[in-house]
Amino acid sequence: MLNRKSLLDLFPQRVRSLDVPIATAMRRTWAQGYDGAAFRADLLAGVVVGIVALPLSMALAISVGVPPQHGLYTAIVAGVVVALTGGSKFQVTGPTAAFVVILAPIASRHGVSGLLTAGLLAGLLLLAMGVARLGRLIQFIPHPVTTGFTAGIATVIATLQLKDALGLHVAHMPETYLEKVRALWQARHDASLPDALVALTTILLLLELPKRLPALSRRVPAPLIALSLASLGALLAHQLRPELVIETIGTRFQSTIDGQVVQGIPRLPPIPRLPWGEGGLSLGAISSLGSAAFAIAMLGAIESLLSAVIADGMTGKRHDPDGELIGLGIGNIVAPFFGGIAATGALARTATNIRAGARSPLASVCHALVVLLAVLVFAPLLAYVPMAALAGLLLVVAWNMSERRHFVTILRIAPKSDAVVLLACFALTVVFDMVVAVSFGVVLASLLFMRRTAELTHSRLLDATSGEDSEYPLAPGVALYEVAGPLFFGAAQNAMGALHTVGSQSRVVVLSLGRVPSIDATGLVALESALTRLRAAKKQVVLTGPLPEPKRVFDRANLLKQHDHVHFAETVEDGLALAATLAAAALALPGSAPLSRREPSTNHP
Repeated sequence: MLNRKSLLDLFPQRVRSLDVPIATAMRRTWAQGYDGAAFRADLLAGVVVGIVALPLSMALAISVGVPPQHGLYTAIVAGVVVALTGGSKFQVTGPTAAFVVILAPIASRHGVSGLLTAGLLAGLLLLAMGVARLGRLIQFIPHPVTTGFTAGIATVIATLQLKDALGLHVAHMPETYLEKVRALWQARHDASLPDALVALTTILLLLELPKRLPALSRRVPAPLIALSLASLGALLAHQLRPELVIETIGTRFQSTIDGQVVQGIPRLPPIPRLPWGEGGLSLGAISSLGSAAFAIAMLGAIESLLSAVIADGMTGKRHDPDGELIGLGIGNIVAPFFGGIAATGALARTATNIRAGARSPLASVCHALVVLLAVLVFAPLLAYVPMAALAGLLLVVAWNMSERRHFVTILRIAPKSDAVVLLACFALTVVFDMVVAVSFGVVLASLLFMRRTAELTHSRLLDATSGEDSEYPLAPGVALYEVAGPLFFGAAQNAMGALHTVGSQSRVVVLSLGRVPSIDATGLVALESALTRLRAAKKQVVLTGPLPEPKRVFDRANLLKQHDHVHFAETVEDGLALAATLAAAALALPGSAPLSRREPSTNHP
């Protein structure tokens, strides 16, 4: 058994000055016990996930527009830091496909230094979100919103891969989606059959290997087999026909190390450096990257927490969402100082980690070490990986993340309002960006939700002219107005509006609120406006059965003092009896006498 006490001291449960949970996943791991068998399971899982993360990290960095080593450095640094400081035991953090849509425009406008700085600022935002305990707000984002923008991101990613998958030559890729499609269409005559065959072969291997050879795929990840075979095939084709050129990582990317040009990925570990370069970090640079950093932070939080929730469902465990945001923030703060781009929880790698038998966050640490080992030992071999093969890999990733089944299901069986939110988020993500889509989607979904909730609030007026049968006997001059449902700003005006139709022969209105669970400021204003109109019409009001929450609001508003024509009764029956007495007095019926509104037998202030 490993020594727990010294390790627990490294991971305090709370930051004392802020009282915020941190590193709860590691703390739970040591507190529950960690032995050699668990470490062997984590090591094996880390090797499997590291092999999967290696090509993905390179492909995602290339799609963003930066050299592939930046993706590898992200997996190494963020994979270790977030695992040790985050709130999920099984989460694997690194570059993800969802970030491509946001990071590619940043890299195009501001270069690598701007991209790293934006990731650093996003890390600070994520850390602040975790400290503010905003982790559970993810549950308030409707499913059609997340499905819509995820499908939109998958569509954009797939479109971007067509350039390398078909070997197209586009001098400068525009920023907007429609312009990208136009540029790719204009370059269609440059399509390369060898590149297309490499991409197609990679896609077929990735899709068919798990089906045809499941035992082999469980031992060796399909991406490793597919990219290895694609690389060997491309190299063999070039040897047999030298004029046949298939672009690879080595032919596209070069680095200068100690005065020597290195093809592909340099055989160097992540080296500390300032993310913003030698020019320094100015207030203007922070301002220009502010919106980009906010977008990175929002998407990172959403994707990481969704991945952690799914991991909980696969394992039966629970993660700490605030701790996960804190760990993710720390990881994104540290990674840019080592050349790492923005990182978040990677669902596919997390699921692979769980299926491979991971027991603790140390599996993610092992995965990062596997990627580091590949950089230090196998970097020259990675230079032979064809760009078309990486594009084929990302096309499969885009297909898997497209949420196509959920997308079709929502369109087929969900209410029309959900379908509208889904299509709006999808279209806005494709045409504009994720921030616009999520912001619009959440607002639209909230408005539609309020409309549906407002429709649940019903009212009914019963008096001598209504013609409706009532389970309560109504005395002459008495009207009964029943309200059922919350009186909030979406429903208050409609619920209270019908009171103006009370007939002139009704002298007392019994307002039944026994089925009103809550009332907000707008509902109170609407109620008081209705009471004022009834007073102007010389009608008295009996409020019956307010539940505890509305009753507290009435007491704080001093409703009795503000409206001397208003009475309270506990039940509808008591209210109707009091109303009958008041109406008889108002109509001067024989044998009746005026009743003081303060009489304790019927009045309940």
